[in-house]
Amino acid sequence: MAGDKQNPSVVIIGAGMTGIGLVIKLREAGIRDIVMLEKADSIGGTWRENTYPGVACDVPSHAYTYSFEPNPDWSDFFACGAEIHKYFEKVYYKYGVNHDTHLNEAVTSCVYNDDTETWTVKTSKDNTYEADLLFSAAGILHKPAYPDIEGLDSYQGIAMHSARWDHSVDMKGKRIGVIGTGSSAAQLIPELIDTQGTDVTVFQRTAQWIVKTENKPYSDADKDRFREKPSRMQRIRNIALTIFEQGTTALTSDSWWDRQMHKLFAWNARRYLNKEIKDPILRSKLTPDYKFGCKRVVMNSTFYPAIQKSNAHLVTEGIDHIEADGVVTKDGKKHEVDILILATGFDPAAFMRPMEFKGRGGISIDEAWEKKVQAYRSLCIPQFPNFFLMLGPNSPIGNYSVIAMSEIQADWALAIVKHWQSDRLATIEVKPEAVEGWRAMLKSKMSHTVWASGCQSWYLDADGDPLTWPDKWKAWVKMMKEVDLTHFVTGNSKAAQKDEPAKAA
Repeated sequence: MAGDKQNPSVVIIGAGMTGIGLVIKLREAGIRDIVMLEKADSIGGTWRENTYPGVACDVPSHAYTYSFEPNPDWSDFFACGAEIHKYFEKVYYKYGVNHDTHLNEAVTSCVYNDDTETWTVKTSKDNTYEADLLFSAAGILHKPAYPDIEGLDSYQGIAMHSARWDHSVDMKGKRIGVIGTGSSAAQLIPELIDTQGTDVTVFQRTAQWIVKTENKPYSDADKDRFREKPSRMQRIRNIALTIFEQGTTALTSDSWWDRQMHKLFAWNARRYLNKEIKDPILRSKLTPDYKFGCKRVVMNSTFYPAIQKSNAHLVTEGIDHIEADGVVTKDGKKHEVDILILATGFDPAAFMRPMEFKGRGGISIDEAWEKKVQAYRSLCIPQFPNFFLMLGPNSPIGNYSVIAMSEIQADWALAIVKHWQSDRLATIEVKPEAVEGWRAMLKSKMSHTVWASGCQSWYLDADGDPLTWPDKWKAWVKMMKEVDLTHFVTGNSKAAQKDEPAKAA
């Protein structure tokens, strides 16, 4: 049942890093009536879904923690996926988030009720929840993107997406084909090449810029020092994020200094490529034809050594179609493979879809987003009151640590909720013109970024408009500290109007 404004009922979709953090922050704000719905049988989101060999984070581990829960026990400077998942499980149970979580319960429908100004949420278990506030923490890396290649369904060997890894499959001695060379592919390809007896063919559509990352292990003595003096962890976190910020600032600013920084980063990546790849023909195939940073830069130190091994083959001829026993490239050559790996990433614009999602007046999210996937400050959508889309469109996912931005977004959302609780807002509903102003601002900043330099990437939508934040991280942080209530619909709520006594004529 829905509550009142001082004791609102909340439904959260998804029990990944963002959902877990939301529960903790909602409780800190005095909100206790919380239900978090998770489709799977365990928590962790992308770190539960992605278990392919070599999976790791390219953000330093001490920068990939909640600000309120540092972790002195990280094994390495860059943590592996299993250890990150373990960290989120630890936080989940330490803060008792499990008491508010329903596992194995996928959300199938969310419909806003105009009369009660509440959300009706239905699930795969035929349960129905009424909520005053609805948060989608489904994330941006949960719906695998499958390539549109003729004949893919006709393949008779073993096929799997990198985000749906089948650990029961024995890779030893197999001919393996990998489609894709992005971040996930760069991590898993070396693992496959180093598996006993394999022959690995990598189908590359676009070469990637790679920045070498050295992954230093933390000793037991290091961990003891972190426990004795937690400020050491904070220092590493601050340094790591500062370096990360400098790198992304070089992609989004056209100041003289940032242009020089971009040249330096590009020179370093090219130097690494030239130094590491000895064969000039292979080096040419691996050299991108677009500006450094136009696509997501790959942080990796294992791909270049692995792709030069005798059981590795890089194919840059485009794929024409797939047959029952292999991949046929446009030069007519068939590459027979026993196992086909699709390392083709995720749909960055799916968000809470494909569930039924309807706002005020029955408008569906597909109708609202028919022309453009957009949300005010990434979080609020017109005609979808009392709803927050965490890590929504134009979140700075290409700029910084996702866990840091999810905390900042949660703080901004709760600031709006406080205004709603104090009756400064009848409902939390952003005005369409506020979204248009937000979109125009984003578009004006896009020309300053390297993402607008001509390549195709998941940083841009079909119109070439930004899907991520096209400016400096600090500019985003500053903006997310501001709350402008004039951008929201004001007036008495329908629920309040029903409770008002009739006035004399």
